[in-house]
Amino acid sequence: MLAQLPPALQSLRLPLRLKLWDGHEFDLGPKPQVTIVVKDPQLITQLTHPSLDELGAAFVEGKLELEGTISEVIRVCDELSVALLKDHEDDQPVRREHDKATDAAAISYHYDLSNAFYQLWLDQDMAYSCAYFKTEQDSLEQAQQNKFEHLCRKLRLQEGDYLLDVGCGWGGLARFAAREFGAKVFGITLSKEQLRLGRQRVKAEGLEGQVELQILDYRDLPQDGRFDKVVSVGMFEHVGHANLALYCQRLFGAVREGGLVMNHGITARHIDGRPVGRGAGNFIERYVFPHGELPHLSMITASISEVGLEVVDVESLRLHYARTLQIWSDRLEGQLDKAAKMVPEKALRIWRLYLAGCSYAFAKGWINLHQILAVKPLADGSHTLPLTREDLYR
Repeated sequence: MLAQLPPALQSLRLPLRLKLWDGHEFDLGPKPQVTIVVKDPQLITQLTHPSLDELGAAFVEGKLELEGTISEVIRVCDELSVALLKDHEDDQPVRREHDKATDAAAISYHYDLSNAFYQLWLDQDMAYSCAYFKTEQDSLEQAQQNKFEHLCRKLRLQEGDYLLDVGCGWGGLARFAAREFGAKVFGITLSKEQLRLGRQRVKAEGLEGQVELQILDYRDLPQDGRFDKVVSVGMFEHVGHANLALYCQRLFGAVREGGLVMNHGITARHIDGRPVGRGAGNFIERYVFPHGELPHLSMITASISEVGLEVVDVESLRLHYARTLQIWSDRLEGQLDKAAKMVPEKALRIWRLYLAGCSYAFAKGWINLHQILAVKPLADGSHTLPLTREDLYR
């Protein structure tokens, strides 16, 4: 029966077992740790050139099943892809059109899935972005509070400051800034589900006089420099390369002279912003973040600089995000029965691959996470930031 497998698969030495639709099983190496259950006979030929998006799509669509821990599944499938697609070129950059309707629909697709589903695996504040681990022992809850504090300290947030939170999510950072630093916060989102729960939590904490959350597109931000500080977490990934200049211009117009702007988001490995190779980026675009585009660090810093903001600090949190995503993935995997009652089966399959796959991608250096702090200089070109970072770590 071994002759039924294509020669390319017979020659592999991977900890992988193939289980076919007719009951036959083939080990592609010693001590298999992962099993691919092939339910569609046509997939056998596809497995000889297994791009990551094709493997992921087959799992999402129910054409194959994956047995083994999800982290091992991701690792072994990547090794399979590397072995059979060694010379596969990286995907070429695609520039997508971004208008208000398209962006709103994309945000709704991802974030309006189910608040209860996200609550299963996020921290209690539902911070859906990279945490900040000060020690190896930090829990997810502690690390997310660390992240909130790290952002506020970088912004030198003071009592009475008016903070704009662009892409405020469920309002965790907005509430933290108001509660712990005494700031007044205006947060914007395009997700109706996030807004609904976010407002509930603002009210429950008695912060209605300090925190206002609204549905608003960044393109409609007031341009009168009314805000002292601006923070944008996990937002510019949705803006699109073509709109980065406009996005930065809107932030520039929203903040006062001498004010600070913090961009915290995922950045691309390649300078031109094209997705990582072997189809991983295509899977994210198709199933997870429609119309999402990751800029390289050089691309976003250039856009920030061109509008007149001065970049004063850049920090990579790549390994922090690998850890964050691994914890999210472990939490979801431990509650699959509950999750299956909250979202459709296809959605659950997507999120299982997405969380574990992104953790792997950050750990491998396929993508990065950067916090970029910028200042809007005063009229004479000066600003009032401290001469060193020492104050951040006191």
